[in-house]
Amino acid sequence: MADRIILACTVVLAGVYFWATAQIPTLELGDPLGPKAFPRMLGVGLLLGAVMLLVEIIRNSAKARLSADKGEVSDEPKWDKHHWLVVAIAVWTAVYIIAFEPLGFILSTASYLLALTVAFNRKRWLMNMLTSVLFAVISYFMFTKLLGVNLPPGILPF
Repeated sequence: MADRIILACTVVLAGVYFWATAQIPTLELGDPLGPKAFPRMLGVGLLLGAVMLLVEIIRNSAKARLSADKGEVSDEPKWDKHHWLVVAIAVWTAVYIIAFEPLGFILSTASYLLALTVAFNRKRWLMNMLTSVLFAVISYFMFTKLLGVNLPPGILPF
């Protein structure tokens, strides 16, 4: 049942995303693709993911019917540590989004990445710390200085 809810949410999200993409103003001058090209590609990717999920749902329901016809009892999936890890990552991502403006790009991104790298790459503290901090700092300066993108500095003085 959860897969069907995720499928419905994905399709609704794709619809809202395509609607929001259509609201982007189009300029007649400049790039022939315009500012809508990349968001539309992301929307298509979201719909392709939904189609892949639908195919998986159909396959699993067919397997469930075959096993039910053979008299096998299918157990509901139980929550194990992997399920809780997905929930923890979703919550941590929400905390990252909330902390992005007040803390700034560098601090929020470095702490977000540090927690994720520690979760997936345990016992490598130095590697995790260097990767998280260097990625946040280098990407901040690339976006702000090279590309001219405004990112929140937060509590840092630069």
